[in-house]
Amino acid sequence: MMNLNKPLLIDLPPENWRFDDLPSYRVSQIQQWIFEKGTLQFKEMSNLPANLRERLQEEYDLNPMEIARAQGSADTTQKFLWKLRDNQFIESVLIPATEGTKGVRASRMTLCVSTQVGCALGCKFCASGLDGLKRNLSTGEILGQIILARKRAGRRIDNLVFMGMGEPLANLPALLPALDQILSPNGLGIGARHITLSTSGLVPKILELAKYPAQIRLAISLHGGDDETRRKIMPINDRYPMEELLGACEKFIEMRKKMITLEYILIKGVNDDIKQAKLLAEHANRLNAKVNLIPYNQVEGLEWERPSQEQIMAFKNTVIEGKPPRVTLRMEKGHDIDAACGQLRLREKTIEDKAAL
Repeated sequence: MMNLNKPLLIDLPPENWRFDDLPSYRVSQIQQWIFEKGTLQFKEMSNLPANLRERLQEEYDLNPMEIARAQGSADTTQKFLWKLRDNQFIESVLIPATEGTKGVRASRMTLCVSTQVGCALGCKFCASGLDGLKRNLSTGEILGQIILARKRAGRRIDNLVFMGMGEPLANLPALLPALDQILSPNGLGIGARHITLSTSGLVPKILELAKYPAQIRLAISLHGGDDETRRKIMPINDRYPMEELLGACEKFIEMRKKMITLEYILIKGVNDDIKQAKLLAEHANRLNAKVNLIPYNQVEGLEWERPSQEQIMAFKNTVIEGKPPRVTLRMEKGHDIDAACGQLRLREKTIEDKAAL
């Protein structure tokens, strides 16, 4: 049972878990229960004294969310709708390795993680922002998605992509402490090279992230080759135009010595023409960046459509002709379970709103 009246223990760094008389080895035991075994109930921590379990139960809540709905697709992608302690909803998506992947990568599992309830940036193609921004997630709510998704999957999660609901860089005060616990060998123990943060282009926050010590990966949601095209679908381009964004990327790369990825959603008749493909290749070469092309996943209530397969391949081939370091076309995952960010949450909210009438 979730309790909004108590502080959430995993919102706090483990060094702040200590009571006056709680030895450090007890903190380590609690960490093992939470991060290794996925236990979010104090009563199940059997190697803790009963009086300590009771004390923890009285003072803290340990469960940041509960499952509201889970959907599985034909390709084994799983989508989770989580109900938070204040009755808001967020989503996570568990994605298996692409069919045909060989070797150790064939069994890898990736979790797409949310960082906000809704989104304030209003990207025109995205369901996450249709209802605006409700609030930022806390550190524990970010960690909880990983802990609970891993428990439901019954296996280790290998990769994390912060590409779910919300703009990750708009919530760095909660996200960076969560990353500390994700990276820690006493926490979730996921390596930095298996973690990717995606941003719509918050220039000052890109430079702030560059100072974070771990070598996590950065992906830029570009979705247009010039200001005119990008502005049609991403209002943030008015605040941080293309040249300013690319300049921040150059500074990030210079500071981190790390290759970044340019994400590009292909939308029929909007940004899928050959001119945009050539511009995208130019930007990728300028930054020595990888390119990830993503055919649009249709959202109910939005006008945008996916290009034809012929147009998708023509766009891809044009980018490849520009000889950027690497070009990938993301294989479609979860199309039959509304896997585009925010769709399941909107559907649940609509059901609840109708029930309240």
